[in-house]
Amino acid sequence: MRRTVLTALAAVVALVGSGVLGATAATPALALDNGLALTPQMGFNNWNLTQCGSQFNEAFVEGIADTLVSTGLKDAGYQYVNLDDCWAQSSRDSKGNLVPDKKRFPHGIKAVADYVHSKGLKFGLYTSAGTKTCNKAGFPGALGHEKQDAALWASWGVDYLKYDNCNNQGQDAKKRYTAMRDALAATGRPILYSICEWGQNQPWTWAAPVGNSWRTTGDINDSYSKMLSIYKANIKLGKYAGPGHWNDPDMLEVGNGGMSDTEYRSHFTLWAMMAAPLLIGSDIRKASAATLTILRNADVIALDQDAKGVQGNEISSSDGLHVIRKPLANGDTAVALFNETGKTAKISTTLSAVGVSSGTHTLTDLWSKAKSTSSGTISASVPAHGTVVYRVH
Repeated sequence: MRRTVLTALAAVVALVGSGVLGATAATPALALDNGLALTPQMGFNNWNLTQCGSQFNEAFVEGIADTLVSTGLKDAGYQYVNLDDCWAQSSRDSKGNLVPDKKRFPHGIKAVADYVHSKGLKFGLYTSAGTKTCNKAGFPGALGHEKQDAALWASWGVDYLKYDNCNNQGQDAKKRYTAMRDALAATGRPILYSICEWGQNQPWTWAAPVGNSWRTTGDINDSYSKMLSIYKANIKLGKYAGPGHWNDPDMLEVGNGGMSDTEYRSHFTLWAMMAAPLLIGSDIRKASAATLTILRNADVIALDQDAKGVQGNEISSSDGLHVIRKPLANGDTAVALFNETGKTAKISTTLSAVGVSSGTHTLTDLWSKAKSTSSGTISASVPAHGTVVYRVH
């Protein structure tokens, strides 16, 4: 499969200038050259909401596609409608092909993909790089069937593959994930390739020429403590990310009810600062106004989707108070002040510490939309578990 440096050299120059990488940074890794995920992918995945429940079916998926359009989420950038585990029957047909579950998807997967495409959206599917998927029912995995499965998915109109790691028979991860990369490329259809290897083999060190993104941790759940632990693991890996190849701290829980709106704003802001894929995992058909306000915040989404492709990095972290900076393509800098503690706290930094030139700068709070000016200090009183994020220009 043809590979290229893509925009990696430019990204490394930006990273060196930002302080994310030192001046002695190594030559950048080659990046997957499929022209996809030049900014982190955005869309929807059903797993955090439905898992394998009976509500996961054709009508549900089509309703999600409808709602992405009607709520303005599509216009905000969410374009993929992705099916997770349990879409298939428990065995292949006589020709070895995967078969959609007839009860969940009576018209087949291609019909659902066609419906999603008719809404101007893209369609994604899931399987595992093993003999079976992760669900205990044991749906067929793609290990040993890579070319056959990839060709079938392409014929159905699949635009995105999430490739899990269960039942892998102890086979080498790089070989398993590279085999599927090559199989997807051989179809001739652009298919975004999301590696879901849970960080077990440090994919950030080898997966840039293999996939468009790679999971860096185990699964998220709808709790502040889990979100926080994943943030702390993923924030350290910024030097490995860039256009076409992203660290993936797992899908969004915003709107599922296990966290407060303040915590969900932090979740969303931190994922955007880390240039993470933004995949909604809640029932947008029933979303509250507060949930939609978070998910549609164009100013925060713009940080995630910034063309420079730099994952933000912490410039200070002490006593649960974090300062994260992210340089942006137009010369602005995003600065997030995150309070992980249980009490309101003042968090401060300086313009020079975040790499902003001397002089007076405008600070726009991307949640309240309030504007202020500063020639030295960036500071805010940040509520417990909250995040204040500024665009400095």
